[in-house]
Amino acid sequence: MILARREPPCVNVDAGRETEAMDLQMDMLVSCEWLAGELGAPGLHVLDATSFLPGTPRDAQAEYVAAHIPGAQFLNLSNLKDGDDPRPSMVPSNAQFAAYVGALGISERDRIVIYDNSPLNSSGRAWWLFRLFGAQHVAVLDGGLAQWIAEERPTESGDAPAPVPAIFTADKNHGWVKDKADMLANLTNCAAQIVDARGAARFTGDDPEPRPGMASGHIPGSVNLPTGKMIGADGLWKRGEAMRESFAEAGVDLDRPLVMTCGSGVTACNLLFGAALIGKNDVTIYDGSWSEWGADPDTPKATGPA
Repeated sequence: MILARREPPCVNVDAGRETEAMDLQMDMLVSCEWLAGELGAPGLHVLDATSFLPGTPRDAQAEYVAAHIPGAQFLNLSNLKDGDDPRPSMVPSNAQFAAYVGALGISERDRIVIYDNSPLNSSGRAWWLFRLFGAQHVAVLDGGLAQWIAEERPTESGDAPAPVPAIFTADKNHGWVKDKADMLANLTNCAAQIVDARGAARFTGDDPEPRPGMASGHIPGSVNLPTGKMIGADGLWKRGEAMRESFAEAGVDLDRPLVMTCGSGVTACNLLFGAALIGKNDVTIYDGSWSEWGADPDTPKATGPA
């Protein structure tokens, strides 16, 4: 059901920092049942990170206004990027991230639960960004808004009340991000296996890219693991052996360091999140991804299957 937006109760301005005395332990993947029991807790922020591919006839913000988890804020993930960089979805600077997230009233010490309602499972990108910049307690909601609604849990409509700004101390872990120079070097040193999260037809070059000016194909030597393979038929994230099988079927060697890539660095984060669910952490993201590699006429490109 959809509830009208409620006015926030009056609270002590220091209440949001009561989390200092609380047990902040939280799994990286949480259930709707767990979140329902935590809604309204001090220092807990729920964020709608829905985002779509360019050209998708859906409006993430309008959908949020129509129905969202009670108390959730709209992250507007498509704008959480380096706005000074012409490449799409590039990781912001420390100052940019701190200003953007601080304006939402979030500090790096708060608990953050992220969900989406997108075929991209875009919450994986938001989860990675918060972890990249030093957030200590971040989780993805298993199944997202679709699962929340399927369990007949309440939603509300309207815009969120303006939050009280907070200070987010951003400290980007540069070792988690690869650039084009790193990827070119990897073609020779083979230090890591490259895994591409795009759909199979885009990987092989049979389908054109959604962004103009992009060549088709993939980085030579990479393997293809479409991001949807991280999700089970029930719409929930795969776990344990099921997740390992998805990586194995794609030819991913979990004993090697991995670099995840995709169209613009968004769905690549789902592969990283899936790897983290099975305890593999030596995984990085190629930030520019195909939107950079495919636009450069000098980078080598391969077509066909891996």
